[in-house]
Amino acid sequence: MPITYKCPNCGAAMEFDSTAQKLKCPSCQMEMDVQDYEKQYGHLYSDAEAGENAQSAQSEGQKGKGSMNMKVYHCQSCGAELLADEYTSATICSFCGNPSLVEDRLSGEFSPSSVIPFQIDREAAKKMYKSWVKKGLLTPKTLSTESTIEKISGVYVPFWLYDFDAETEMTAKAEKIRTERHGDTEYTYTDHFHVYRDVEAQFEKVPADASEKMDDDTMDKLEPFDYTALKPFAMPYLSGYLSERYNFTDEQMQSRVRKRVDRYITEIARSTMLGYSTVSVLDNHISMNNKHNEYALLPVWMLNCRYHGKDFNFVLNGQTGKIVADRPISKGKAAAYFVGIFVIMMIVLTLGGLAL
Repeated sequence: MPITYKCPNCGAAMEFDSTAQKLKCPSCQMEMDVQDYEKQYGHLYSDAEAGENAQSAQSEGQKGKGSMNMKVYHCQSCGAELLADEYTSATICSFCGNPSLVEDRLSGEFSPSSVIPFQIDREAAKKMYKSWVKKGLLTPKTLSTESTIEKISGVYVPFWLYDFDAETEMTAKAEKIRTERHGDTEYTYTDHFHVYRDVEAQFEKVPADASEKMDDDTMDKLEPFDYTALKPFAMPYLSGYLSERYNFTDEQMQSRVRKRVDRYITEIARSTMLGYSTVSVLDNHISMNNKHNEYALLPVWMLNCRYHGKDFNFVLNGQTGKIVADRPISKGKAAAYFVGIFVIMMIVLTLGGLAL
């Protein structure tokens, strides 16, 4: 059943305000702490809890690749039908704009243990986009004036956060090369070393996005999130935003995270082998133990912008403001840039030849 958090004062649908970090009514401006709202009012619905507001609907015909189960719900504010796929846990009515949460996608095994609430609101995200389009060495001058925001969505992306203990026993051969001059003769000495390292490390909350729709590389680049802002999960944080439950379980995502931990512990061990001219790793025996997994929802702004008939994605960390985005390239600026580099190189080579 979809849930709408109703204002105790005027009955309008309340949304989570990222600036106030509270539920806020857009109608009467009443604000209320998330925990206080749940304690005092629970879920206030616009309509009586009836069985008719959740009916199954599946695509006709044989289910093929890329198809999914859909459900039809009814908006608790205007009664319009809300069509949601099997992974949607929070949506917004396209008719009245009121937020709705799908409770069965946020309960039981799908209940997150924690959430980082949005710190950046919609207007701030738009301002960051407008500032970003004005930057870039090869960015077209007209991008800031001719690009349009086709769609902007605040999405709580499902992540698994992993705690690992890891250890590596690394062996390597290393060399120190030194040169000494005695009179007119220069001597080169090479000292050979057998290097051994036994390194232990603890990794906490290594993230992996568990959404099939989100690009893994983009989500990785949005890191880091500040985990000191993690709060125990409560559904009102999602009001006014989109959200999905995970597509992949913690077991299914673990192999990807193990590769990251493997890379981290290797980099740590390798970074201790200092003071050598060369280092060649001979063996790197790694063992790790997965101590704890946590299901969390993390905030991401997704903007789709259009420029000269082409779509470009702008993705923003909804907590820190870090940007990962496609940027159109001006062919004229690119050509001028590379011609300039070529001319500078030719001048340097010419001056070098004259000096000789």
